Amino acid sequence: MRKSFLAAATAVALTVLAACGDDEPNVETTAAAAEAGDIVAVASGNADFSTLVAAVQAAGLVETLQGAGPFTVFAPTNAAFEALPAGILEKLLLPENKDVLVKILTYHVVAGKVMAADVTAGDVPSVEGQTIAVTTNDGGVQVNGANVVAADVAASNGVIHVIDAVILPPDVDPAAL
Repeated sequence: MRKSFLAAATAVALTVLAACGDDEPNVETTAAAAEAGDIVAVASGNADFSTLVAAVQAAGLVETLQGAGPFTVFAPTNAAFEALPAGILEKLLLPENKDVLVKILTYHVVAGKVMAADVTAGDVPSVEGQTIAVTTNDGGVQVNGANVVAADVAASNGVIHVIDAVILPPDVDPAAL
């Protein structure tokens, strides 16, 4: 059950990333996003989340993130994945690193649908099991130091908030891959 929930959380995170743009996030209206479908469908419909979608597929989280939810996904853009240290993304996508990839992706997912207007500063439990630090300042929101660059991208089973960095659980060392 925990693996299914983690898989769903990871898929949601990837979907959020797929909806982001390189320069400016390409955010659909709530109604249009809901019509587009679940989190995976919304992410798949945006080229800026192609890396996230590929990661969700490699992690086996597609079906989970297509589930009923609701999920809140903090989705990194392609640019966020490109900012990882050289070679890390390629290693994460290898079958032997699937468990680590699932852990990272589900760390980007929170159970329930949390809209931007409802976000408050503090520690929030991720689907992965560890907490994410949410901070607010000057009208902006950060998640473990990553900036939320687009909020409230609607999906039929939750919401995506686009972030500009990949956030890592405290116990994941990408250099150890």
